[in-house]
Amino acid sequence: MKKIPSFTINHELLLPGIYVSRKDEVGGEVVTTFDIRMKAPNREPALHAGALHTIEHLAATYLRNDEEWKDRIIYWGPMGCLTGNYLIIRGDYESKDIVELMKRTFQFVAGFEGDIPGAAPKDCGNWLLHDLPMARWESEKYLETLRNIKEENLVYPQN
Repeated sequence: MKKIPSFTINHELLLPGIYVSRKDEVGGEVVTTFDIRMKAPNREPALHAGALHTIEHLAATYLRNDEEWKDRIIYWGPMGCLTGNYLIIRGDYESKDIVELMKRTFQFVAGFEGDIPGAAPKDCGNWLLHDLPMARWESEKYLETLRNIKEENLVYPQN
């Protein structure tokens, strides 16, 4: 059985950051999947499910409305390991290309007040699993990584 490339990354060395997880060709066009890693895997507590769910709703809302990027955003969603999110964008990009977009996205989440978009029983499959205060706190914490981004936060570590 073929190994999944993302399972070959040394998670013991992985830092919070933005990483190109993969690039695929779909219909003659490149689609880039980003690993938006908010936590150092296995070295700090994972994101609480309620916070991550709220980040998912708010970030997806922001990204699909961003004037510069909205037509290229395909998907934003949480990782099963609860240490970050995946972002899929139409086009051939590198991690450095979306740093400013991620700063804007997480500033939006960190400063969000009010009703969470799509967090009603008719709109969401688990509408009670939201935690806006923790989503804001985790987003502000991740913004520190983004504000001080270095090469080791943009390129997967080698084994």
